[in-house]
Amino acid sequence: MGGMTLVTGATGFVGSAVARVLQERGHRLRLMVRKGTDRANLAGLDAEIVEGDLLSPESFAPALAGCRHLFHVAADYRLWVPDPPRMMRANVDGTRLLMQAALEAGCERIVYCSSVAALGLRKDGGSADEETPVTEREVIGVYKLSKYRAEQVVLRMIAEQNLPAVIVNPSTPIGPRDIKPTPTGQMIVDCASGRMPAYVETGLNIVHVDDVAEGHVLALERGRIGQKYILGGENHSLGALFRMVAEVAGVRPPRVKLSQDVLYPVAVVSEWLARGFGIEPRVTRETLAMSRKLMYFSSAKAERELGYAPRPARAAVTDAVEWFRAHGRIPR
Repeated sequence: MGGMTLVTGATGFVGSAVARVLQERGHRLRLMVRKGTDRANLAGLDAEIVEGDLLSPESFAPALAGCRHLFHVAADYRLWVPDPPRMMRANVDGTRLLMQAALEAGCERIVYCSSVAALGLRKDGGSADEETPVTEREVIGVYKLSKYRAEQVVLRMIAEQNLPAVIVNPSTPIGPRDIKPTPTGQMIVDCASGRMPAYVETGLNIVHVDDVAEGHVLALERGRIGQKYILGGENHSLGALFRMVAEVAGVRPPRVKLSQDVLYPVAVVSEWLARGFGIEPRVTRETLAMSRKLMYFSSAKAERELGYAPRPARAAVTDAVEWFRAHGRIPR
């Protein structure tokens, strides 16, 4: 296989999993890494490291030189953002400028990691798919809005500039190497440590991070340019997920289900404290608004067209709990 494969976001949870699958498939890897980022997730990867940042577009051309393939996995992913314009610049402008640089570098094929956050949801609580309609008005929160707009940018560039990109939309990945951790990873840590007395019920689609990574590489190998592929696993209510986590970890599941309305004043105060003191709030009005919508999705298209075959959610939960425990995040 001639040429290099560039992965952005390779120190992160999904990016490092993608890099591992690519290495197994024999790709020559170049990884774009932000200056000062924790590189623990790069252990065991045989790759050329280049420094770059979505907020520094001048770093793109050197990173892409001689690259045949690009996996754009990097994104600013936080549910609470003190500085929304910065997130928009990284996720939307950064994506547009990186895609432009990839076109100029003559990249043959691009896999863009979007998110189910950019997709529509069904009003009846059924599983949404790639075709479920969505408008910008329905997208809640800065992160989701940034991912929606970035996906629209990529779709427009595919249509107008022949950008050779395939889009993947992962659902909620869990599993090993969630070093930050992600918001979902933090919930698993809290639940498995017995530190979660109550929760607000919602629904989400849970998938093993290594299956998401496999789906990215299948999208490179078998995906159709201009198509979107949901990379999900199983749909579960949050309560069912917590019961699964508690069972795997050998603790009692959270007993109390709270309504969104009860937590609204708490969210307002949390946000006020967060703005004043820079502490990340555990609950925000945005997360409460999101929890009213069931984030259920179908991966049937990826299964049909890519041969995508995710493992059961319980296996993902088990691997996540074991990794957090091995790394001292959950008491033994």
